[in-house]
Amino acid sequence: MSKPFSQACENNKAAILAVIRQYFQGDLTVLEIGSYTGQHAQYFASQLPQVTWQPSDIQDNLPIVEAGLADLTLSNILPPLALDVSQQPWPVKIAGGVFSANTLHIMAQEKLEDFFHGVGLVLQTGGFLCVYGPFKYAGEYTSDSNASFELWLQERDPVSAIRDFEKGQCSG
Repeated sequence: MSKPFSQACENNKAAILAVIRQYFQGDLTVLEIGSYTGQHAQYFASQLPQVTWQPSDIQDNLPIVEAGLADLTLSNILPPLALDVSQQPWPVKIAGGVFSANTLHIMAQEKLEDFFHGVGLVLQTGGFLCVYGPFKYAGEYTSDSNASFELWLQERDPVSAIRDFEKGQCSG
């Protein structure tokens, strides 16, 4: 398999790093949910050498994650794990931080509830959950392009949606 690539990951990695480096500090392990191409794990691990990065994705996507991380020499990236948020227990017992990018809008509503439940079980006291992706605020899109993106998402998969930030578990 050739090395997977996401232009969106390339476009947003520096902006995400500027935020997460404020929260993911010191000697801790961060569980990444939905690593897919592995680009975020690779970039963040290279920029935050004191943080151990634990990539994960659903079983069907693991070959893609593995291909993305093949040939890396960073000692602070662990081998990727199969993790389906709806299956308990998760393969990680505790994490100092949890990160997920562009996953909540492609999960079905019931999987969102599983996601937050699982994070609550593995995130150590004082740890941080950092999520990146599109949201609606007060029921409103932040841009016309996000409104169009949601239409595209729902044509692709009717359970996908840009979630309402204020509705607790991103239900919408």
